[in-house]
Amino acid sequence: MFDKRHAWFIDFVCFGVLGTGRQVPARALLPLLTAAWAGCSSPRGPARVEDSLTSGRITVACTREARPVVDRELAAFVKLYPQAEVRVVERTSRDAVRALFAAQCDASVMARDLRPEERGAAARGGLEIEGYRFAKDAIVVVVHPSNPVENLALDDLRRIYEGRIKEWTKLGGSAAGIEPVIPPAESDVTEFLVERVMGGEPIRAPVLYESSDSGVVAAVARRTHALGFVSMTAGPEVKRLRLSGLAGLPYWTPDLEAVHRGDYPLTRYLNFYLRPSGPRLASGLITFVTSIDGQRIVRETGLVPTSVPVRFVRRSAMRSGHAEERRP
Repeated sequence: MFDKRHAWFIDFVCFGVLGTGRQVPARALLPLLTAAWAGCSSPRGPARVEDSLTSGRITVACTREARPVVDRELAAFVKLYPQAEVRVVERTSRDAVRALFAAQCDASVMARDLRPEERGAAARGGLEIEGYRFAKDAIVVVVHPSNPVENLALDDLRRIYEGRIKEWTKLGGSAAGIEPVIPPAESDVTEFLVERVMGGEPIRAPVLYESSDSGVVAAVARRTHALGFVSMTAGPEVKRLRLSGLAGLPYWTPDLEAVHRGDYPLTRYLNFYLRPSGPRLASGLITFVTSIDGQRIVRETGLVPTSVPVRFVRRSAMRSGHAEERRP
């Protein structure tokens, strides 16, 4: 509904200001107003936007784990370039790859690399795919804050999820059963753990499934004997264990420096994938994400930048923690 100013403007532009000598019934004016509106309004349908590095419309298929950092990157990108319209659809990694191959999206974001069979399918179909690593993450093993266990070797973790280690006493903890908690089986973090820790073998221990990283954190925070694994961006409600790639080797805290250097044994990359022949805006988005401003957002979300130099400064022995990262 128009207010008086809007109604006057339409009247004036299209057919002059009505006189006040006589009143005209509203129903008599309806056909005239309809015709005037059709003549003065712009054509229907979305305005055409040029496809460039900073304008256009694209769709990004993104896994749930990568969504927080991607949402922040997109908000900053669109604020900088208002002619850019980016729609995000949440998908599993498998579905994000399928959507990219089928041209149902213009870019995909996942917390893993393309698998050999996926690269093979692209090659057989003559489809060129480019990948960009824009952040480094870690899978951290978390327990209840009251749990006395501090260190864990990857072999211990494997035997827990195989169901061979069932008691915390085997790991220097209390006389209580271990309650494993995991995210969905199709999530990137679970697939990563199965591949890197379980050697591709399935998890056989009785587990409690949660729908997300935050669900795992909440479950471990309220269960004294629980153990879970999540992204390194997990909140402070839980205790992170130090990990060793093999019993007898050094144990590493999943801090920024250990992850950046690759010392921490469960590190992974977040990746953007696109078709070079697709919209130019997708390339423009990746250019921003891998720039200094985009990598600063990566750091602010608790991840490690990958495309800009990162320096770490050792803290004084009087201060807690291992290292303080100097932001790009």
